[in-house]
Amino acid sequence: MRANPDGGKTMRRVAFTVGAVLISGVVTFTQNQINAGRAVPQDRGVDLTGNWNSGQWTEGGGPGGPNDRRPYDFLGMPLNEAAKAWALSHDESRLSEPERQCAYYTPVYHPFGFGGLNMWREDEYQTGSVVAWVIGGFQDFKPQVIWMDGRPHPGPLEPHRIEGFTTGVWENDVLVTTTTHMTQGMLHRRGPHSDRATLTMRFSRHDNILSLTGRVDDPVYLTEPMYVSKEWRLGNNMAGANRAAPPCTVTYEGVPTGDVKHYLPGQNPNVDEMTKMWGIPVETVMGGAETMYPEYRKKLKQTYKRPEVRPVGRTRQGNV
Repeated sequence: MRANPDGGKTMRRVAFTVGAVLISGVVTFTQNQINAGRAVPQDRGVDLTGNWNSGQWTEGGGPGGPNDRRPYDFLGMPLNEAAKAWALSHDESRLSEPERQCAYYTPVYHPFGFGGLNMWREDEYQTGSVVAWVIGGFQDFKPQVIWMDGRPHPGPLEPHRIEGFTTGVWENDVLVTTTTHMTQGMLHRRGPHSDRATLTMRFSRHDNILSLTGRVDDPVYLTEPMYVSKEWRLGNNMAGANRAAPPCTVTYEGVPTGDVKHYLPGQNPNVDEMTKMWGIPVETVMGGAETMYPEYRKKLKQTYKRPEVRPVGRTRQGNV
């Protein structure tokens, strides 16, 4: 049989055509994946990477500071009657129960608490898109993943987790996150939030300062959305923060197993603490939506009397 002098070229053309088809198929498949919302290329936003140390400029101090001496202070919290009843029965010593020692706080505590933030970005290396931002674990927190790839939130019957489920989008230079599917938790260590609460956070960076505005919506315990803000300063290290939640070992902290610390109605010893320290009426300290607004000061103008001497030292009972 006579050999075809162009056989080599023909085979090369066939191989090239097959290769082009395969590559086209891979590119099309990858593009379909991208279009499906699993790794959508988007604006990468502002770099929030770093170890952020709590500034304590908004709330006036964490453990040992002025804010640590106010176990019963609900000013500016739009608590309903159910939330107030929960708060009056709550004793912080219950956190020393063996069953609760390793219970973490939900992400709602970020805009309230004193903890630092260790943040980093996770990229999808094939497309170069941002899959997620992550807030690392701390003393009382599990790592929180902020999904940036367009995936939807779980359905209403899906399981709830302590860290919830969080998605994020960039609005100009502000990272806006939405967290749902959290377990029941606490507002500022004292007021409750239910497992139906939704947390919206807005992160904005100004040089070495990270600002966070948080909004909590809770149809169970709040009559209106609750807003709170917090600031952090960029640092070189972060004591206690890492990329995984730290291990927890249960030990005896003074509360035996099965003993649930609580206060019966009318027996909370901290109810009048703010009244003794600052002269603020008890009904005002109990909070409510009305106390969130500056106009509320006019209501107290005629009745408020500043104490002559403010008590010195820690008057709080129980652990924080």
